[in-house]
Amino acid sequence: MGETAGREHGIVTRSAEYIGSFPVDDSCLDDQIQQLHTQLKSLKNCKSKRTVSLRFSVKGVKVYDEDEKTLLMAHAMCRVSLSTARPSDAQFAFVSHNPGNSDAQLYCHLFRARHARAAQFLNLLLCRCFQLYFLEKHPEEAQDECSEEKPTRTPSLLNQGFPLSVSALVSFRRAPTQGLLPGAKVFSQSSTEQASSPEEGPTSSPTIVRKMAIRTKELRSGAYRSFTCTPLKQRHLQDKLSAPQEKEQAIANACKSRAPSLAETEEALAQAVWCWAGVSSDCSSSLLEDDVLGAFLLCPHPKKPNRGSLIVRFPSGLVTHAIKNSKGKFRLEKCHNDFESLAALIEHYTEVSEELECSLSCARVNHSYDWEEIVNKSSRSPQDNKKGPFKNHSWV
Repeated sequence: MGETAGREHGIVTRSAEYIGSFPVDDSCLDDQIQQLHTQLKSLKNCKSKRTVSLRFSVKGVKVYDEDEKTLLMAHAMCRVSLSTARPSDAQFAFVSHNPGNSDAQLYCHLFRARHARAAQFLNLLLCRCFQLYFLEKHPEEAQDECSEEKPTRTPSLLNQGFPLSVSALVSFRRAPTQGLLPGAKVFSQSSTEQASSPEEGPTSSPTIVRKMAIRTKELRSGAYRSFTCTPLKQRHLQDKLSAPQEKEQAIANACKSRAPSLAETEEALAQAVWCWAGVSSDCSSSLLEDDVLGAFLLCPHPKKPNRGSLIVRFPSGLVTHAIKNSKGKFRLEKCHNDFESLAALIEHYTEVSEELECSLSCARVNHSYDWEEIVNKSSRSPQDNKKGPFKNHSWV
Protein backbone atom coordinates (compact mmCIF):
# COMPACT_ATOMS: atom_id res chain seq x y z
CA MET A 1 0.00 0.00 0.00
CA GLY A 2 1.40 3.32 -0.97
CA GLU A 3 1.22 6.24 1.39
CA THR A 4 0.65 9.81 0.30
CA ALA A 5 0.31 12.98 2.26
CA GLY A 6 -1.38 16.26 1.51
CA ARG A 7 -1.51 19.35 3.68
CA GLU A 8 -3.52 22.25 2.34
CA HIS A 9 -6.04 24.30 4.27
CA GLY A 10 -5.73 22.05 7.33
CA ILE A 11 -6.29 18.81 5.38
CA VAL A 12 -4.09 15.72 5.74
CA THR A 13 -4.45 12.77 3.35
CA ARG A 14 -3.22 9.22 3.87
CA SER A 15 -3.87 6.02 1.93
CA ALA A 16 -5.00 2.73 3.46
CA GLU A 17 -6.95 -0.40 2.65
CA TYR A 18 -10.65 -0.38 3.42
CA ILE A 19 -11.67 -3.72 4.96
CA GLY A 20 -15.36 -3.14 5.64
CA SER A 21 -17.92 -1.93 8.18
CA PHE A 22 -19.97 -3.61 10.87
CA PRO A 23 -22.69 -2.42 13.29
CA VAL A 24 -21.74 -1.49 16.84
CA ASP A 25 -23.96 -2.47 19.76
CA ASP A 26 -25.56 0.28 21.78
CA SER A 27 -23.89 -0.26 25.17
CA CYS A 28 -21.82 1.64 27.71
CA LEU A 29 -18.56 3.05 26.44
CA ASP A 30 -16.22 0.60 28.20
CA ASP A 31 -18.20 -2.44 27.01
CA GLN A 32 -18.42 -0.98 23.52
CA ILE A 33 -14.64 -0.57 23.31
CA GLN A 34 -14.05 -4.11 24.51
CA GLN A 35 -16.49 -5.57 22.00
CA LEU A 36 -15.03 -3.38 19.27
CA HIS A 37 -11.49 -4.64 19.78
CA THR A 38 -12.70 -8.23 19.95
CA GLN A 39 -14.36 -7.76 16.57
CA LEU A 40 -11.26 -6.09 15.12
CA LYS A 41 -9.09 -8.97 16.30
CA SER A 42 -11.36 -11.48 14.56
CA LEU A 43 -11.08 -9.53 11.29
CA LYS A 44 -7.30 -9.16 11.19
CA ASN A 45 -7.00 -11.85 8.47
CA CYS A 46 -9.96 -10.65 6.43
CA LYS A 47 -9.16 -10.84 2.68
CA SER A 48 -11.69 -8.25 1.58
CA LYS A 49 -9.94 -4.95 0.92
CA ARG A 50 -9.95 -1.89 -1.30
CA THR A 51 -7.25 0.78 -1.55
CA VAL A 52 -8.65 4.17 -0.61
CA SER A 53 -7.48 7.62 0.39
CA LEU A 54 -8.50 9.00 3.79
CA ARG A 55 -8.75 12.77 4.03
CA PHE A 56 -8.78 14.23 7.55
CA SER A 57 -9.81 17.75 8.55
CA VAL A 58 -11.58 19.45 11.44
CA LYS A 59 -14.79 19.28 9.42
CA GLY A 60 -14.74 15.49 9.17
CA VAL A 61 -13.37 12.40 7.42
CA LYS A 62 -13.75 11.73 3.72
CA VAL A 63 -12.90 8.48 1.96
CA TYR A 64 -11.90 8.70 -1.69
CA ASP A 65 -11.05 6.10 -4.26
CA GLU A 66 -7.40 5.39 -4.94
CA ASP A 67 -7.29 8.16 -7.53
CA GLU A 68 -8.33 10.67 -4.83
CA LYS A 69 -11.04 12.03 -7.12
CA THR A 70 -14.11 9.82 -6.56
CA LEU A 71 -15.76 10.40 -3.16
CA LEU A 72 -16.86 7.15 -1.55
CA MET A 73 -17.80 8.13 2.03
CA ALA A 74 -18.09 11.37 3.95
CA HIS A 75 -18.51 11.61 7.71
CA ALA A 76 -19.00 14.98 9.39
CA MET A 77 -16.98 15.32 12.58
CA CYS A 78 -20.12 15.65 14.70
CA ARG A 79 -21.20 12.17 13.49
CA VAL A 80 -17.95 10.39 14.44
CA SER A 81 -18.14 9.09 18.01
CA LEU A 82 -14.67 7.58 18.60
CA SER A 83 -11.41 6.52 17.02
CA THR A 84 -9.21 3.54 17.82
CA ALA A 85 -6.38 1.41 16.46
CA ARG A 86 -4.70 -1.94 16.89
CA PRO A 87 -1.08 -1.25 15.89
CA SER A 88 -0.10 -4.89 16.34
CA ASP A 89 -2.41 -5.80 13.41
CA ALA A 90 -1.94 -2.46 11.57
CA GLN A 91 -5.65 -1.74 12.00
CA PHE A 92 -7.33 1.65 12.27
CA ALA A 93 -11.05 2.16 12.81
CA PHE A 94 -13.59 4.79 13.72
CA VAL A 95 -17.23 4.59 14.76
CA SER A 96 -19.83 6.89 13.26
CA HIS A 97 -23.48 7.35 12.52
CA ASN A 98 -23.80 6.92 8.78
CA PRO A 99 -25.46 9.83 6.98
CA GLY A 100 -28.76 9.02 5.33
CA ASN A 101 -29.66 6.19 7.74
CA SER A 102 -33.13 6.41 9.18
CA ASP A 103 -32.12 4.65 12.39
CA ALA A 104 -29.65 5.43 15.16
CA GLN A 105 -27.35 2.52 14.37
CA LEU A 106 -23.61 3.15 14.71
CA TYR A 107 -21.10 1.50 12.39
CA CYS A 108 -17.42 0.80 12.77
CA HIS A 109 -15.39 1.45 9.61
CA LEU A 110 -12.24 -0.65 9.54
CA PHE A 111 -9.02 0.06 7.61
CA ARG A 112 -5.65 -1.64 7.38
CA ALA A 113 -2.49 0.43 7.14
CA ARG A 114 0.85 -0.59 5.71
CA HIS A 115 2.43 -1.13 9.12
CA ALA A 116 1.85 -0.54 12.82
CA ARG A 117 3.16 3.05 12.93
CA ALA A 118 1.03 4.02 9.94
CA ALA A 119 -2.09 2.70 11.69
CA GLN A 120 -1.18 4.60 14.84
CA PHE A 121 -0.63 7.76 12.80
CA LEU A 122 -4.11 7.51 11.26
CA ASN A 123 -5.58 7.16 14.72
CA LEU A 124 -3.61 10.15 16.02
CA LEU A 125 -4.81 12.26 13.11
CA LEU A 126 -8.46 11.61 13.88
CA CYS A 127 -7.93 12.04 17.62
CA ARG A 128 -6.33 15.42 16.97
CA CYS A 129 -9.27 16.37 14.74
CA PHE A 130 -11.53 15.59 17.71
CA GLN A 131 -9.57 18.01 19.88
CA LEU A 132 -9.48 20.79 17.29
CA TYR A 133 -13.19 20.35 16.64
CA PHE A 134 -13.82 20.65 20.36
CA LEU A 135 -11.81 23.88 20.47
CA GLU A 136 -13.80 25.18 17.52
CA LYS A 137 -17.08 24.44 19.30
CA HIS A 138 -15.85 25.65 22.71
CA PRO A 139 -13.33 28.48 22.19
CA GLU A 140 -13.73 29.52 25.83
CA GLU A 141 -11.91 26.33 26.85
CA ALA A 142 -8.78 27.21 24.88
CA GLN A 143 -5.52 27.52 26.77
CA ASP A 144 -4.27 31.10 27.04
CA GLU A 145 -0.63 30.79 25.99
CA CYS A 146 -0.04 34.55 26.12
CA SER A 147 -1.38 35.19 29.61
CA GLU A 148 2.04 35.67 31.20
CA GLU A 149 2.31 38.78 33.38
CA LYS A 150 4.19 41.49 31.56
CA PRO A 151 6.56 43.75 33.51
CA THR A 152 5.07 47.13 34.24
CA ARG A 153 7.00 50.34 33.71
CA THR A 154 6.55 53.63 35.51
CA PRO A 155 5.14 56.14 33.02
CA SER A 156 7.61 58.86 32.07
CA LEU A 157 7.59 61.87 29.83
CA LEU A 158 9.88 60.09 27.43
CA ASN A 159 7.33 57.30 27.04
CA GLN A 160 4.80 59.91 26.00
CA GLY A 161 7.07 61.31 23.29
CA PHE A 162 8.35 64.39 25.13
CA PRO A 163 12.09 65.20 24.94
CA LEU A 164 14.17 64.95 28.06
CA SER A 165 14.86 68.73 28.00
CA VAL A 166 11.27 69.28 29.17
CA SER A 167 12.27 68.03 32.61
CA ALA A 168 14.68 70.94 33.02
CA LEU A 169 13.38 74.04 34.74
CA VAL A 170 14.43 76.23 31.86
CA SER A 171 16.17 75.89 28.55
CA PHE A 172 19.92 76.04 29.02
CA ARG A 173 20.60 78.47 26.21
CA ARG A 174 17.85 80.85 27.21
CA ALA A 175 17.95 80.94 30.99
CA PRO A 176 21.15 82.92 31.56
CA THR A 177 20.38 85.50 28.91
CA GLN A 178 16.67 86.12 29.30
CA GLY A 179 16.27 86.01 33.03
CA LEU A 180 13.52 83.39 33.12
CA LEU A 181 14.21 82.31 36.69
CA PRO A 182 12.67 84.04 39.70
CA GLY A 183 15.07 86.50 41.26
CA ALA A 184 17.42 86.56 38.30
CA LYS A 185 19.46 89.70 37.85
CA VAL A 186 19.30 91.66 34.66
CA PHE A 187 22.57 91.44 32.80
CA SER A 188 24.01 94.29 30.91
CA GLN A 189 24.20 94.15 27.17
CA SER A 190 27.90 93.41 27.31
CA SER A 191 27.43 90.63 29.82
CA THR A 192 24.71 89.12 27.74
CA GLU A 193 26.75 89.23 24.60
CA GLN A 194 29.72 87.76 26.44
CA ALA A 195 27.70 84.85 27.72
CA SER A 196 25.90 84.10 24.50
CA SER A 197 28.27 85.04 21.74
CA PRO A 198 29.82 81.98 20.14
CA GLU A 199 32.68 84.12 18.87
CA GLU A 200 34.14 84.66 22.34
CA GLY A 201 35.65 81.22 22.44
CA PRO A 202 35.86 79.51 25.87
CA THR A 203 33.38 81.84 27.57
CA SER A 204 30.59 80.47 25.38
CA SER A 205 31.08 76.85 26.41
CA PRO A 206 28.13 75.31 28.29
CA THR A 207 30.32 74.32 31.22
CA ILE A 208 31.70 77.85 31.81
CA VAL A 209 28.31 79.49 31.48
CA ARG A 210 26.78 76.98 33.89
CA LYS A 211 29.52 77.62 36.45
CA MET A 212 29.06 81.37 36.10
CA ALA A 213 25.36 81.00 36.70
CA ILE A 214 25.89 78.88 39.80
CA ARG A 215 28.47 81.34 41.25
CA THR A 216 26.00 84.18 40.92
CA LYS A 217 23.34 81.96 42.56
CA GLU A 218 21.05 82.51 39.64
CA LEU A 219 20.56 78.75 39.17
CA ARG A 220 20.70 75.76 41.43
CA SER A 221 22.91 72.84 40.55
CA GLY A 222 21.07 70.36 38.34
CA ALA A 223 18.97 72.78 36.36
CA TYR A 224 20.85 72.01 33.16
CA ARG A 225 21.31 68.28 33.52
CA SER A 226 18.84 67.46 30.79
CA PHE A 227 20.80 69.50 28.30
CA THR A 228 23.52 66.86 28.35
CA CYS A 229 21.04 64.49 26.64
CA THR A 230 21.56 65.41 23.03
CA PRO A 231 18.94 64.56 20.36
CA LEU A 232 21.06 61.57 19.37
CA LYS A 233 21.02 60.26 22.95
CA GLN A 234 17.30 60.94 23.19
CA ARG A 235 16.64 58.80 20.14
CA HIS A 236 18.86 56.08 21.58
CA LEU A 237 16.92 56.05 24.86
CA GLN A 238 13.61 56.15 23.06
CA ASP A 239 14.66 53.14 20.99
CA LYS A 240 15.60 51.26 24.16
CA LEU A 241 12.25 52.04 25.77
CA SER A 242 10.27 51.16 22.65
CA ALA A 243 12.11 47.84 22.20
CA PRO A 244 10.16 46.04 24.99
CA GLN A 245 6.89 47.27 23.49
CA GLU A 246 7.89 45.93 20.08
CA LYS A 247 8.90 42.65 21.70
CA GLU A 248 5.54 42.36 23.45
CA GLN A 249 3.77 42.99 20.15
CA ALA A 250 5.90 40.33 18.47
CA ILE A 251 5.02 37.85 21.21
CA ALA A 252 1.33 38.62 20.83
CA ASN A 253 1.52 38.12 17.07
CA ALA A 254 3.41 34.86 17.57
CA CYS A 255 0.71 33.60 19.92
CA LYS A 256 -1.92 34.36 17.31
CA SER A 257 0.05 32.53 14.64
CA ARG A 258 0.50 29.47 16.88
CA ALA A 259 -3.15 28.47 16.58
CA PRO A 260 -3.64 24.74 17.17
CA SER A 261 -3.51 22.73 13.95
CA LEU A 262 -2.82 19.25 12.63
CA ALA A 263 0.87 18.62 13.27
CA GLU A 264 3.13 17.72 10.37
CA THR A 265 5.30 15.06 12.03
CA GLU A 266 4.28 11.93 13.87
CA GLU A 267 6.16 12.97 17.02
CA ALA A 268 4.55 16.42 17.12
CA LEU A 269 1.13 14.94 16.42
CA ALA A 270 1.46 12.37 19.21
CA GLN A 271 2.62 15.04 21.66
CA ALA A 272 -0.36 17.24 20.74
CA VAL A 273 -2.84 14.41 21.25
CA TRP A 274 -1.32 13.18 24.52
CA CYS A 275 -1.16 16.70 25.99
CA TRP A 276 -4.48 17.94 24.58
CA ALA A 277 -2.49 20.84 23.12
CA GLY A 278 -4.47 24.07 23.04
CA VAL A 279 -7.06 22.98 25.60
CA SER A 280 -6.89 24.31 29.15
CA SER A 281 -5.59 21.85 31.74
CA ASP A 282 -8.77 21.96 33.84
CA CYS A 283 -10.95 21.24 30.83
CA SER A 284 -8.76 18.42 29.49
CA SER A 285 -8.74 16.73 32.90
CA SER A 286 -12.52 17.01 33.09
CA LEU A 287 -12.94 15.52 29.60
CA LEU A 288 -10.63 12.66 30.52
CA GLU A 289 -13.18 11.47 33.06
CA ASP A 290 -15.64 10.82 30.21
CA ASP A 291 -13.15 9.17 27.88
CA VAL A 292 -12.41 5.49 27.31
CA LEU A 293 -10.86 3.29 29.98
CA GLY A 294 -7.10 3.72 29.84
CA ALA A 295 -7.23 7.16 28.22
CA PHE A 296 -4.43 9.40 29.50
CA LEU A 297 -3.17 12.95 29.61
CA LEU A 298 0.42 14.22 29.76
CA CYS A 299 0.73 17.45 31.75
CA PRO A 300 2.91 19.18 34.38
CA HIS A 301 2.66 17.67 37.84
CA PRO A 302 0.18 19.68 39.98
CA LYS A 303 2.44 19.60 43.08
CA LYS A 304 5.87 19.23 41.48
CA PRO A 305 6.34 21.89 38.78
CA ASN A 306 9.70 20.47 37.67
CA ARG A 307 8.18 17.09 36.86
CA GLY A 308 5.67 15.85 34.35
CA SER A 309 2.74 13.63 35.19
CA LEU A 310 0.60 11.03 33.48
CA ILE A 311 -3.10 11.20 34.40
CA VAL A 312 -4.91 7.97 33.50
CA ARG A 313 -8.58 7.07 33.62
CA PHE A 314 -8.62 3.78 35.53
CA PRO A 315 -11.67 1.81 36.75
CA SER A 316 -11.15 3.50 40.13
CA GLY A 317 -11.15 6.97 38.55
CA LEU A 318 -8.46 9.42 37.50
CA VAL A 319 -5.02 8.56 38.89
CA THR A 320 -1.94 10.78 38.60
CA HIS A 321 1.49 9.19 38.17
CA ALA A 322 4.53 11.44 38.44
CA ILE A 323 7.13 10.98 35.70
CA LYS A 324 10.73 10.87 36.92
CA ASN A 325 13.51 11.99 34.59
CA SER A 326 16.94 10.90 35.75
CA LYS A 327 19.94 11.17 33.42
CA GLY A 328 17.71 11.15 30.36
CA LYS A 329 15.73 8.11 31.51
CA PHE A 330 11.98 8.29 32.08
CA ARG A 331 10.12 6.28 34.68
CA LEU A 332 6.66 6.33 36.20
CA GLU A 333 6.61 6.84 39.95
CA LYS A 334 6.37 3.54 41.85
CA CYS A 335 7.29 1.63 38.66
CA HIS A 336 10.59 -0.07 37.90
CA ASN A 337 11.10 0.24 34.15
CA ASP A 338 13.24 3.00 32.61
CA PHE A 339 12.67 4.30 29.08
CA GLU A 340 14.66 6.39 26.64
CA SER A 341 11.70 8.66 25.86
CA LEU A 342 8.12 9.42 26.84
CA ALA A 343 6.98 7.86 23.58
CA ALA A 344 8.69 4.59 24.50
CA LEU A 345 7.13 4.71 27.98
CA ILE A 346 3.63 5.20 26.59
CA GLU A 347 4.10 2.55 23.92
CA HIS A 348 5.20 0.03 26.55
CA TYR A 349 2.25 0.61 28.88
CA THR A 350 -0.14 0.56 25.94
CA GLU A 351 0.84 -3.06 25.31
CA VAL A 352 1.06 -4.21 28.96
CA SER A 353 -0.30 -2.89 32.24
CA GLU A 354 2.25 -4.28 34.73
CA GLU A 355 2.04 -2.02 37.83
CA LEU A 356 -0.90 -0.02 36.41
CA GLU A 357 -4.55 -0.92 36.98
CA CYS A 358 -5.02 -1.37 33.24
CA SER A 359 -3.02 -0.74 30.10
CA LEU A 360 -3.11 2.64 28.38
CA SER A 361 -5.54 3.01 25.48
CA CYS A 362 -4.91 4.65 22.12
CA ALA A 363 -8.65 5.06 21.56
CA ARG A 364 -10.29 8.45 22.09
CA VAL A 365 -13.84 9.74 22.29
CA ASN A 366 -15.12 12.67 20.28
CA HIS A 367 -16.41 14.90 23.07
CA SER A 368 -18.29 17.04 20.55
CA TYR A 369 -20.19 14.08 19.12
CA ASP A 370 -23.81 15.03 18.43
CA TRP A 371 -25.57 12.70 20.85
CA GLU A 372 -28.89 14.53 20.57
CA GLU A 373 -29.16 13.70 16.87
CA ILE A 374 -28.68 10.01 17.64
CA VAL A 375 -31.15 10.01 20.53
CA ASN A 376 -33.81 11.71 18.43
CA LYS A 377 -33.55 9.08 15.72
CA SER A 378 -36.20 6.41 15.63
CA SER A 379 -35.39 2.92 16.86
CA ARG A 380 -34.13 0.30 14.45
CA SER A 381 -36.68 -1.47 12.27
CA PRO A 382 -37.04 -5.29 12.33
CA GLN A 383 -35.39 -5.41 8.91
CA ASP A 384 -32.31 -3.65 10.28
CA ASN A 385 -32.04 -6.18 13.13
CA LYS A 386 -31.44 -8.91 10.54
CA LYS A 387 -28.18 -7.35 9.40
CA GLY A 388 -25.12 -9.56 9.65
CA PRO A 389 -22.17 -8.88 11.95
CA PHE A 390 -19.95 -7.67 9.11
CA LYS A 391 -20.43 -6.27 5.62
CA ASN A 392 -18.69 -4.23 3.01
CA HIS A 393 -19.97 -0.73 3.39
CA SER A 394 -22.21 0.59 0.64
CA TRP A 395 -20.63 3.81 -0.56
CA VAL A 396 -22.56 7.03 -0.08
